[in-house]
Amino acid sequence: MNYAIIAAGEGSRLAKEGFTLPKPMVRLHGEMLIDRLIAVFSKNRAESILIIINEASEALEKHLTENTYDVPVRIIKKSTPSSLHSFYELLQADKNIPELCLTTTDTVFTEEEFQSYIHAFEQQSELDGLMAVTTFVDDESPLFVTTDEQLLITAFTDTNSTDTPFVSGGIYCLRRKALEVVSQAVENGTNRMRNFQRRLIDNQLTIKAFPFSKIVDIDHVRDIATAELFLSTAQSTPNHEVVV
Repeated sequence: MNYAIIAAGEGSRLAKEGFTLPKPMVRLHGEMLIDRLIAVFSKNRAESILIIINEASEALEKHLTENTYDVPVRIIKKSTPSSLHSFYELLQADKNIPELCLTTTDTVFTEEEFQSYIHAFEQQSELDGLMAVTTFVDDESPLFVTTDEQLLITAFTDTNSTDTPFVSGGIYCLRRKALEVVSQAVENGTNRMRNFQRRLIDNQLTIKAFPFSKIVDIDHVRDIATAELFLSTAQSTPNHEVVV
């Protein structure tokens, strides 16, 4: 499995609240977000990890280049106007990737659920994509995900017009047909990740939802404590199954 991390955001909200390092360098229980993701991916059969950072992230670049990881890590340094454009640049760096698991740097989830997610994607080869969703809403602008009874995604909406319990979790497993839509979307002027996701449905690709119990986004300083509590609580509670 190939993995990619979008770590090109400026973290402006965190900066305004006093955290001056790039967002990927936020620490949870002493471990940086970016290092945690790399470690989790390494445990899930990572062949390679692509990471895009912005041109102002000198501290992050230094950290990544000076550390040794268990799998090959390739850094693309480029400032982009959106996460979709960052995704596009990642794919431009390696145009032959047959399938990819992509996440933004600030998604916090349990390793157990992520392992189940990757296993489900590997086992369901008929899918063009498997999207992480959650019923836990802490995003300021959530993307609501509508599914049928088989959890196949039928719509992505900015408002909960379909009374769905799910919102996007910011983790995407995609195969070749879906990856090709990234270039089509950007080259046709699409400028947001959620609009790319809508294109997947418009193109009648088979995209399924995978429910996570909880995914926490780190957008504000207060979210750090929320994420640490979530991880501590998850470690101390019994395992649970996710049905897909």
